[in-house]
Amino acid sequence: MHTERLLRVMARLRDPKSGCEWDLAQDFSTIAPYTIEEAYEVADAIERGDMRDLRDELGDLLLQVVFHARMAEEAGLFDFEDVARSIGDKMEARHPHIFGEEGGTMGETRWENLKEAERAEKGMVSALDGVALALPALMRAQKLQKRAARTGFDWPDPKGSQDKIIEEIEELNEASSQDDKVEEAGDLLFAAVNFVRAHGVSAEDALRAANSKFERRFRAMEEMSGEGFPDLSLEEQEDLWQAVKRGEKSA
Repeated sequence: MHTERLLRVMARLRDPKSGCEWDLAQDFSTIAPYTIEEAYEVADAIERGDMRDLRDELGDLLLQVVFHARMAEEAGLFDFEDVARSIGDKMEARHPHIFGEEGGTMGETRWENLKEAERAEKGMVSALDGVALALPALMRAQKLQKRAARTGFDWPDPKGSQDKIIEEIEELNEASSQDDKVEEAGDLLFAAVNFVRAHGVSAEDALRAANSKFERRFRAMEEMSGEGFPDLSLEEQEDLWQAVKRGEKSA
């Protein structure tokens, strides 16, 4: 009932005669950034453990799906029912051990093989096809590396990627032009992602956790020192940093 209501609301907003001027002016490319933003806000609500906010943010994300589906329907491409049917079909096809007659369990290798078959049906030929350009850079780097590794293009152990990091640090230090520095910095970050991937760690999750930890500790430093924090020497700030760390360990 409420899904049908939402579809009617979007249809009204996009009505050429009586719809909303802003909604009518949008297309797939202008709405895409909002879709990405809403997905991040869903993740943020989960991170904060705010279930009421999660409910609202999931609604905002659903609206984005409905918006795209409505524009596609207007163009005679597909509609919301097609979107729902497509994902339903995909989930059943990707879980043959649940919905089919195949037994066993769904391990990572089996899952990847099924997705690889799907990509082949779509005419994708490269192992790297289908890795979305809009993914966060760290996440996309890890996905590209993981795809390449499935073809055998990977270090046999973490030592190779560790040595590569050292090499890229040296090349960044030796870079003279800004363009060279940007390129070498990218190579260094790419190598770092490869290194943590070799240890079975998600680079995106690890950096998100590190960001949270830094923010938490920095805010604690500011609270301990008051408004005079910027006036402290680097040594005094470092002492505060270490005090915050000790406080976390003893808590």
